[in-house]
Amino acid sequence: MLAIKNISKAYGPIQALKDVSLDVETGSVFGILGPNGSGKTTLMGILLDILIADEGTYEWFGGMPVAEARKQIGSLLETANFYPYLDAVQNLEINARIKGLPAKDIEKAIEIAGLSSRKTAKFKTYSLGMKQRLAIANALLGHPRVLLLDEPTNGLDPEGIAEIRELIKKLRLEGITVIIASHLLDEIEKVCTHVAILKKGKLLLSGAVKDIFQTEDYIEIAAPELLPLKDLLLRMPPITKVDVQGNLLRVFSDMHISPEQINRFCFDQGITLSYLNKKKKSLEMQFMEWTKN
Repeated sequence: MLAIKNISKAYGPIQALKDVSLDVETGSVFGILGPNGSGKTTLMGILLDILIADEGTYEWFGGMPVAEARKQIGSLLETANFYPYLDAVQNLEINARIKGLPAKDIEKAIEIAGLSSRKTAKFKTYSLGMKQRLAIANALLGHPRVLLLDEPTNGLDPEGIAEIRELIKKLRLEGITVIIASHLLDEIEKVCTHVAILKKGKLLLSGAVKDIFQTEDYIEIAAPELLPLKDLLLRMPPITKVDVQGNLLRVFSDMHISPEQINRFCFDQGITLSYLNKKKKSLEMQFMEWTKN
């Protein structure tokens, strides 16, 4: 569906993107994840031919000319504005005329967005989630093959976020490839099939969500003297990393290691542990480690 090769973009001394390369498969929900200022929106702008990259190239649909490809791409880069005193159908009729699209597309777009029961209600009566769904319906006019959404749940309440998540899943079932830019780990993990993680314009890693977001076990331990205990544990062969977290140590290993093994090892070295607990690294913890300075 999309091939990005060595894209770079700078705004004066600020490097917004640096040598970014990735591929998006047809039929996927692809998340571009990163903190604010990581280059997500800049990348979206380049892919929509709004911005021009300083270096690198990208290809839609196996090399289709950009002008032709753009007709098959729907987008929502910011909250769309609609007339508050008009209903969904009337608002979309205006936008369809502006885009030069037939009015027959409107009913299908409203149906996919889940607004059929409220299509004749005025926009000002919509909830935040419904307003965002109408914005996505607007992006669906013309039956695009791919949809680009920049922070689609930004500013929504929990109910609105849940609505948009379900809509994105529905879009995939309709055969539409969806590319989402977001700084919300939970959003990406719950709706995307693939993800690319950006930090300060650089691609940290990309791949299938099930492979990227593998949770990792670790063991928390404590003793009266933490630093001698940390030095001791780093000499235990299966252990690869020991972090100090307040009054605790977090122990990581690239092989299976049980709390019992650690307890026995420390006891044999003359150290009695005051706390020992096996835990699972959260996705948030992984994300913070990937993007920290």
